[in-house]
Amino acid sequence: MNILLTGATGTLGSRVLFSLLELHFQGIDTIYLPVRKKTSVSPEQRIKNVVSSEYATDFIKKNLVDVQKKIVTVDAEELLNPPSFLGNNTLDYFIHSAGFVNLSTDPSAKEEIFNQNLQFTKDIFNAYRNHIAKFIYISTAFAAGNIGGLMHNDYTNINKGYYRNHYEASKHASEKFLLESGKANNIPIQILRPSVLGGNIYGSPNYFISKYMVFYLFAKFFHNNNSQDVIRITTKTGTGLNIIPTDYAAQVIALVINTNIEQLNIVNSEETNMKKGIAKILKVVGFNNYSFTENQINTATGFSSKLEEFYYETIGLHLHPYMTSKPNEWDTRLLESILPIPKYDLVDYLSETVAFAKAKNFRNQKW
Repeated sequence: MNILLTGATGTLGSRVLFSLLELHFQGIDTIYLPVRKKTSVSPEQRIKNVVSSEYATDFIKKNLVDVQKKIVTVDAEELLNPPSFLGNNTLDYFIHSAGFVNLSTDPSAKEEIFNQNLQFTKDIFNAYRNHIAKFIYISTAFAAGNIGGLMHNDYTNINKGYYRNHYEASKHASEKFLLESGKANNIPIQILRPSVLGGNIYGSPNYFISKYMVFYLFAKFFHNNNSQDVIRITTKTGTGLNIIPTDYAAQVIALVINTNIEQLNIVNSEETNMKKGIAKILKVVGFNNYSFTENQINTATGFSSKLEEFYYETIGLHLHPYMTSKPNEWDTRLLESILPIPKYDLVDYLSETVAFAKAKNFRNQKW
């Protein structure tokens, strides 16, 4: 079979690449990987850096020569011209894992976020609709917006639009476009939605993740802080954050692509309580001068310190909608029938994965 995977140098995409090769190695003829060139690094070298990384899985390390024979690296500039590298070949699976993650709520950011996510997805689908047997889209479990309650896998009839940011709105709009266009073109569409990605839970080293985002950025903010100022952190008692280990999410994606499942949330069965999680994170990075409040803090209400002002003008601005979200429960019965969710203490896991990040000085992999 032939597969095209976008985002193979990304946090999730790199693990999806490993899992696809490990779980479908004998069945894969070619896996095409479109990659942007960097100033001094070619697309081919970037992929070589991924598969030869010390953080690659044991299977990839043991079979590196054969793995590389199955990979065709494509310059991202050729992505929208499939005949240039596919020839007459057809793709069994197009897996669109690349995405523009920007949690900004600023109106000026909307156009770029929608261009990078929705419009790019439209361009890709239209370019490949005569070259693919199935299109798999990696969305986000948060594409439904802040609606609270029990979350099922089917987001088709969610139209309320209570999005926390443009990113969620753009991903949900992309889902709707694909489901409609897939039906019109008789192409099966599969929507897979991981929640917030955390460090690996399987293999060695545990807790590794290639890029530190979301709660890691919260931890990094306070880890890098030298101020003794006091800060009030706004969150709500019932609010939680759904975090799923990256390697688990990647294995599910690799397993589910050859099923008829149309929509699937790849999420934890439980949310990590926000207050308990924040307390653990701040303990790991050694910051103690904080208190919790349910009150909104901004320029209008006033800030109690320079640190508090800096927090709410930077990382807090983007994370506040998640730290005050309505609580959710998640229906994971279908997910667990594919691959059981690993069992572990949610707060301890958060503590360990942040400790790993701290030990690595929150440095992202330069793939």
